[in-house]
Amino acid sequence: MENIRYDENENKLYIIDQSLLPNEEREILLDTAEQMFDAIKKLKVRGAPAIGICAGYCLYVLSTKINAKNTDDFINQLEKYADYLNSSRPTAVNLSWALRRMTSLAKKNKALPMEEIKRNLLQCARDIHNEDIDMCRRISEHGLTLIKNGDGILTHCNAGPLATSKYGTALGPILLGKERGMEFRVYADETRPLLQGARLTSYELYKAEVDVTLICDNMANTVMKNGWIDAVFVGCDRVAANGDTANKIGTCGVAILAKHYGIPFYVLGPTSTIDLNCKTGADIEIEERDPEEIKKMFYEKPMAPEGVKCFNPAFDVTDAELISGIVTQNGICRPPYSESLTKLFK
Repeated sequence: MENIRYDENENKLYIIDQSLLPNEEREILLDTAEQMFDAIKKLKVRGAPAIGICAGYCLYVLSTKINAKNTDDFINQLEKYADYLNSSRPTAVNLSWALRRMTSLAKKNKALPMEEIKRNLLQCARDIHNEDIDMCRRISEHGLTLIKNGDGILTHCNAGPLATSKYGTALGPILLGKERGMEFRVYADETRPLLQGARLTSYELYKAEVDVTLICDNMANTVMKNGWIDAVFVGCDRVAANGDTANKIGTCGVAILAKHYGIPFYVLGPTSTIDLNCKTGADIEIEERDPEEIKKMFYEKPMAPEGVKCFNPAFDVTDAELISGIVTQNGICRPPYSESLTKLFK
């Protein structure tokens, strides 16, 4: 599934609008800074790695629209575009990581002609994309060592090909295992209020002919208590230096349940989501979204009284002590994470 597609002949960037899935699979064009901001903000493109890939191509496309008199002016305008795009989603570190990688390259290439800088920016965007494909494969290989044929796996939110590239992160071991003839029983939380598990995860797994059962978020306890779950696989949007992990709202509750029932809880994600400058989960900024997502979205009529207050954080933080392992493309980190995560970057 090609969720992000850059057409070099047209100099156009297309994405699959994930807000329309599973009922409609439609590509949309991202051509202006406003369209790009809207796509990230409104979850038309979502999943930390996918946001990073998209951001790289977005900034390149915008760079081709800059009409600057000199390189300094070009870089200044490029950084303004990057700051604007970065303000769309504050929690997913891949967004700022990809934009910073692009702008840093432009600064390093300052002595080159502007057209050559732009060509290098395109190559950087491609590198981010290709590295993610390779990263997903390697995470999938490492994750597959944690499960065996016939296992029951519970997942929350969406961390498959739509959220990344190729295999995905949390779903990667399942899809790779399926390719190799393994069978798993997957239970996908619906993931309120935006229903990424229902709309996207169950959609991806069903298309891949994986045995998937969709459950409401409040049913996770029941399937664990019944002994149907052997492992929990989730993605991540940011990992602090001590191993605390931000992921879609509801993830922490799943981790607490898994701890209670003695089920291993694994976080799968690229090293780009690890932020060693962020000491603990308390330092992670949590995005709060529109209350209408709770009251009205996906309903024919409002399902709450008009004017009632809502609390709608997009993410929660899972304490490191609840996490059995953090699976990256470079291997599996185990507690204490303040040591194992640091070693990844040495």
